[in-house]
Amino acid sequence: LRAALVTEIRGSLDVTDLRFGIVVARYNEFVTSRLLEGAKVALAQHGVTEGNIIVVSVPGSFEVSFAAKKLSESSDVDVVICLGAVIRGETDHYEHIARATAEGVREVGLSTGKPTVFGILTTENAQQALDRAGGKSGNHGHGAAVTAIEMVNLCRSLTNESA
Repeated sequence: LRAALVTEIRGSLDVTDLRFGIVVARYNEFVTSRLLEGAKVALAQHGVTEGNIIVVSVPGSFEVSFAAKKLSESSDVDVVICLGAVIRGETDHYEHIARATAEGVREVGLSTGKPTVFGILTTENAQQALDRAGGKSGNHGHGAAVTAIEMVNLCRSLTNESA
């Protein structure tokens, strides 16, 4: 293909007039509170004011997708960031919760038409979770917030392209 025939559409990091929803699980709060802080820091670094952020707290990661759907449908948020931590234990409970949570978050975005960002850690142990919540592997909450900014702008670009 010749370069002139290829169109690339990317989401920008412009936060003008954007409203963000964050759904955060309280289970494994020693990790999820750090993810939430990372998301808030990222949004602030990009110029989002606290008045444009709604935080919804739910008991655990399994409940995140339900709250994300309700938030998407009942408010004027442009994007929902889903935060949680599913840490493997001694039973297969981890497998069920991790799978259901991932599928639930995906379904919210597809059914509402609003970007829904998966910022839920699925790790083998608590140390891996802490490493990804501000430790040596960065803060996944921060990355999820930046992804949210880009995705909502990408959706707007795609909507404008098809109009």
